[in-house]
Amino acid sequence: MKIDLTDTTSSKINNALVQGRRAIGTPAIGMVLTLVIVTDEEHAYDALKAANEASREHPSRKLVVIKRVSRSPRNRAAARLDAEVRVGTSAGTGETVVLRLYGEVIDHAQSVVLPLLLPDAPVVVWWPVTSPLDPERDPLGALAQRRVTDTYAAEEPVSELTARAANYAPGDTDLAWTRITPWRSMLAAALDQQPGIKVTGAEVEGEDCNPSGELLAMWLADRLGVPARRTVSEGPGLTAVRLETKDGVITLERTDGALARLSMKGHPDRAVALKRRDTAELLAEELRRLDPDTVYASTLKYGVERLAAAAPAPAPRAAAAPQAKEPAEAEPAPAPSKKAAPKKAAK
Repeated sequence: MKIDLTDTTSSKINNALVQGRRAIGTPAIGMVLTLVIVTDEEHAYDALKAANEASREHPSRKLVVIKRVSRSPRNRAAARLDAEVRVGTSAGTGETVVLRLYGEVIDHAQSVVLPLLLPDAPVVVWWPVTSPLDPERDPLGALAQRRVTDTYAAEEPVSELTARAANYAPGDTDLAWTRITPWRSMLAAALDQQPGIKVTGAEVEGEDCNPSGELLAMWLADRLGVPARRTVSEGPGLTAVRLETKDGVITLERTDGALARLSMKGHPDRAVALKRRDTAELLAEELRRLDPDTVYASTLKYGVERLAAAAPAPAPRAAAAPQAKEPAEAEPAPAPSKKAAPKKAAK
């Protein structure tokens, strides 16, 4: 069921939610959290689709905040709030309210969202594309216990990690970090199979400007206390991790984005499932825990700059010896320069 409201208020939206639940015969729905999605019109459909799929595991009230900013400051639209209220099958598991903000209402988005939050339930704010520099100090982020961003969507993903580290607050997380959960689990399990083994170095291979690769390298350097370097491949995504030990190299390699091969000395090679996950799976994982992620915080604060400084420099290439020229090709000696003769002083 869908109810359209034009030039409305938060109070009318709440009434529409009650009306919708009564119409479909479910006056009480066991929702566990409120998910606030801050996006633009272009990415709203994909973000809401991912949230609806994640709501099968986490029934929630989804509030999609779309700020309709005018391209010309002189032609700023009049203050207005439009809404779409969806309940039933079109809203996934739970309820959905799409909020479109115009004019001065954009500057007070938190005042619109606050009356629509579920009482006594956690609040999660997710920025699928563009996120604020400091999520905790953002007016909408201040309402949440958990703030989800995606560094991969930034214009300069690796530089964005530095900003995330500088402005980190407990409750912040990043889908670029969530993407490497299977890699971290697999590498930890591989080291558990060889207790007492000492790792002396690490290498993470993947696409250029992939923040997940940087985070994985920082995690290895932070947890193992070894230099970790980043190398570039054609992808897709992360393609390999190599851990250097005195007994050989432990390699976890994935070339097709789906199936990986784990190789280590003394054990047969193993094929392991390591597929690239979609946004809905990543979001569902982040909604499973709402407490601060201390491992992410420690990894993030390790720093991209420190990672680059700790990585061993590549060996310099030997310069090619200059070849002697053939006598016939010898360059002629330069002719002596002719200087102008000094003029005689006039008598």
